[in-house]
Amino acid sequence: MSTLYVDRKGVSLRLDGGTLVFEEAGARVAAIPLAPLERVVLRGDVTISASLLGKLGQSGIGVLVLSGRKAEPALFMQRPHYDARRRILQWQRSLDSNFRLDVARDLLQRKVTAQRHFLLERAQDDLMHRYELRTAAERMDAACRTMASASTLAALRGAEGAAAQAFFMGYQALFAPSLHFSARNRRPPQDPVNAVLSLGYTLLHAEAVLQAHAVGLDPFVGFLHELDYGRESLASDLVEPHRCGVERLTWRLFRERVLTVEHFSRVQGACLLGKAGRQHFYRSWSDVSEGLRQSLRSTCLTLVTAVTGEEALEAPATVEGDDG
Repeated sequence: MSTLYVDRKGVSLRLDGGTLVFEEAGARVAAIPLAPLERVVLRGDVTISASLLGKLGQSGIGVLVLSGRKAEPALFMQRPHYDARRRILQWQRSLDSNFRLDVARDLLQRKVTAQRHFLLERAQDDLMHRYELRTAAERMDAACRTMASASTLAALRGAEGAAAQAFFMGYQALFAPSLHFSARNRRPPQDPVNAVLSLGYTLLHAEAVLQAHAVGLDPFVGFLHELDYGRESLASDLVEPHRCGVERLTWRLFRERVLTVEHFSRVQGACLLGKAGRQHFYRSWSDVSEGLRQSLRSTCLTLVTAVTGEEALEAPATVEGDDG
């Protein structure tokens, strides 16, 4: 399976049998088969037909639209899982404080462990910053021990906050001073590193929404993150153990100079990744996204098992023409 990225002004997409056709000014400029696709990401002034949207949904292909300069995400999702009982049990479990604490602890410990291992890996090679990296890892280890004994969600979140602060203290040492990256910031990002992290986290979150929806869970009802109007709290939960995939990729893109300061501009106080830089990013994202997608899928299915008390089975393939 693969992801299609369309980031080109004035392109129209339509369906021709089992083929996705690209047109510009009424002329056909490209075509690709629909069958291998699992995700479509659209950015910019792209036109897509209603029949194509319907076919993508029937085929289980999620569509992510990144609109405006800030790339605000909107999702068109595939058919939901047929077992609505999963969502009912999820809602019931979300009222169980002990269950919520257990799920939240597992997700956060996995995140902190992955980030800590990443810093220690880098400390082996980066002699100049070995002290900062190892110090950050030690603080994260202490926070992880506090998380293990936390008896409330508030205490767990407090320990996770300490771990996150320690992680970014070490993480920032991995980047050149010219990138002006000193801490995590967003809405809007203030430097190139945060701009790439934000884009990666956005794509990861969208994938978590699609995966939760596909296995029959409600993306809005979480266990770590509280209910909040308009927030996909479960998706926010699910991305936690997988954030390090975005952080590793971001570090590699700058280390290998796939992305440089020249790929960014500042617009209305925000640091934005330009079109040429986005092309580099999407190409690299494609290399890691399948692994992240499978990991998210595994996390979702494990959660389904915990919620229902039964082994989670994959949803049956959608049969074309099946309306019920």
